[in-house]
Amino acid sequence: MPVISATPDLDNLTLTITAEFAAPVDRVWQVYADPRQLEQIWGPPTYPATFVDFDFAPGGQARYYMTSPEGEKFGGWWKFTAIDATTSFSFTDGFADGDLNPVDGMPVSTNVYEFSPTETGTRAVYTSTYASAEDLQKVLEMGVVEGASMAINQIDALLAA
Repeated sequence: MPVISATPDLDNLTLTITAEFAAPVDRVWQVYADPRQLEQIWGPPTYPATFVDFDFAPGGQARYYMTSPEGEKFGGWWKFTAIDATTSFSFTDGFADGDLNPVDGMPVSTNVYEFSPTETGTRAVYTSTYASAEDLQKVLEMGVVEGASMAINQIDALLAA
């Protein structure tokens, strides 16, 4: 399993997930830079993602929805703030309504995804920072650790394909 740790820190308002992959950094990077590959791993296995917009550049945005086994759609949005090709990217992440517009009152996180080479492949560190302990607690109760871990753990199969 790629996920080796998931650490919520209510004092620092962060959730940090660390994973390791048996593939080079540039290959892992492509999973996140290509929306068609990202669709294959974003969200838990039974909630496949569909990216409607994906402008992977600073100031660009992505909008997507995940579809439940019952056909219910859950939307989200990203606003990219920085991209350092193959090394890291940063974005703001939030919940979206049925028209993929941001939902007021739901937690928004600031995220940094960092990728570094290891002797056997790539280490990825995913750090999400929330505005308040209440926002972090809310997403923890919604199952963000389990959902994100299941999503990240799908990457190995995509890399092997």
